[in-house]
Amino acid sequence: MDVDGASIPRAQVALGGDPDKHQSEFLTGRRRYMQQFNELYYQRLQTLKPFVQHHAQNKWGHQGRKQPIQLTPKVLNVEGPEPTYIIGSVFIDSPAKPSTLEQVEKTHWISEPEAPGKYRVDGEAVYLEDESGRIRLVGKAIDDATLASGVVAAMMGSETADGSFEVVDMCFAGMPAQPARAFDDSQDKFVALVSGLGATAEQPVTLEMQLLAEFLAGSVGDQRRGAQIVQTVVLGSTMRLTAPPLGHTEDARANDRAPAQQLVRAVDAYLADIAATMPLTLLPGSGDPADVSLPQQPLPPSLFAQCHAFSGFRTRTNPAYFEIDGTLVLGTSGQNVDDLWHYARRGETPCQLAAQTLQWRHVAPTAPDTLWCYPFTEHDPFVVRTAPHVYAVGNQCAFDVGAAEGTDGQLTRLIMVPAFAQTQSIVLLNLRSLECSLVRIDAL
Repeated sequence: MDVDGASIPRAQVALGGDPDKHQSEFLTGRRRYMQQFNELYYQRLQTLKPFVQHHAQNKWGHQGRKQPIQLTPKVLNVEGPEPTYIIGSVFIDSPAKPSTLEQVEKTHWISEPEAPGKYRVDGEAVYLEDESGRIRLVGKAIDDATLASGVVAAMMGSETADGSFEVVDMCFAGMPAQPARAFDDSQDKFVALVSGLGATAEQPVTLEMQLLAEFLAGSVGDQRRGAQIVQTVVLGSTMRLTAPPLGHTEDARANDRAPAQQLVRAVDAYLADIAATMPLTLLPGSGDPADVSLPQQPLPPSLFAQCHAFSGFRTRTNPAYFEIDGTLVLGTSGQNVDDLWHYARRGETPCQLAAQTLQWRHVAPTAPDTLWCYPFTEHDPFVVRTAPHVYAVGNQCAFDVGAAEGTDGQLTRLIMVPAFAQTQSIVLLNLRSLECSLVRIDAL
């Protein structure tokens, strides 16, 4: 498919100097799975504990009491009814959680885990863990809270007669510092946020995808607005590859990878048409030819030979940080927020759950408990060390926007980007105002 957009005068955008500046922590190199996951939890707790303790001291250190509420250093050292607070990692014990080994045994495929139901319902035990052990958390504050396994938190309360810890209040690490935004406020520039193209071997490029490429090139719709689109970001699930069988099979058709190879070539040609008109950033996601464990690594250059002919084409990890015209963006393909939905108890929206991850200062707290990830031992890359200006989550059921605010004036625009294959919609982000608009390609 040829798209003619080169003749349209298009605004220029600064992509940031070092392409690996913000994603180096997500790059794993050659993956080895000999190590255990306990080191990842340890690194997470040690990294976030000082920030949680700082917020806890500010919140509970002075409440008109003669003596401020003190920290009990270890969760197993809590004694008696005297109010105190403890810091650790939340663990929700639920029989509804998926078992990776059982899924492989049942399906004989190495692929995405099955989509389960809710992990947290009435009666599920909630614990707080640290290196000393775990203590059960009880009370209305726990029942009503939005929590997930892996969240590092401070719990204020006291020990009950049965040895549990009755929680009265809680706090988290909060949003980290946010850099000042250096952007061009002289004109409107837009970034097209796309996700879930869902190209298949049976139909690699749909009519709606063709219209999308023509819209981005300025050939369809308002040409003036098309000229203001300075970059396209694809937030994963560009393809919908079928998983290969585990081991050998007598059915030769099951081992035929030609359809997958043809699909990759067709997607490469399609994205190259867009990359010829503007910079294009591509994240992997569910269904793409990438490891399913987070952080998913950049899609191999060999798969996108035509795209790599353009200097503005860049592949990123999932999750990924990248800078566009002085605006720091955190993008994910949506698996982290989708997994949090299984812990939601009060009908929280994906936008609300995304905001909560920034308050937790962790983009994927449920990894590795219920979200597959690589077993890091030296650091936890999912810790949010810098508050982004924009947090874009792909492959959602519907478009939504919101904001996350920090205690020191941080403000992050939250954008839920709908899956294109289901909604035929994309989101335009105004880099000057950070306002968003939904564009229905099938309504052009």
